[in-house]
Amino acid sequence: MTQREYILGIDYGAQRVGVAVAHEVARLPRPLQTLKNDGSLMQQLEVLVNQESVARIVVGVPRNMDGSSSEQSSACEAFANELGGRVDVPVQTFDETLSSVEAEAALKRIGKPYSKPDIDAMAASLILERYITEGANA
Repeated sequence: MTQREYILGIDYGAQRVGVAVAHEVARLPRPLQTLKNDGSLMQQLEVLVNQESVARIVVGVPRNMDGSSSEQSSACEAFANELGGRVDVPVQTFDETLSSVEAEAALKRIGKPYSKPDIDAMAASLILERYITEGANA
């Protein structure tokens, strides 16, 4: 069996799901891809968990600026619970407030053309970066 060494970060959305990965030791997140949120999403994520040797998954959950939950927060938490029942690695949630705004700003700074799926994958990478620096050992 392959040793699982990576953390998978997920930016969940109703239409698209951004995915990023970071090595547990090197801790350098990188955008991986953006998946369509359709009937094959869970199966695709199960494949990624095995393909990328994932040890744990972090699902971003947005909060309102006052820290309260929103409809999207509930959708992300429900998704994380469902995913946790489908994979054999721990799934946890982490605050992702404004990650998509920050992702778009980062892509603008690069100066190359980008699309909404690029923003989603970059947001997943930023969620992982925050998790690693702020919450992985909390």
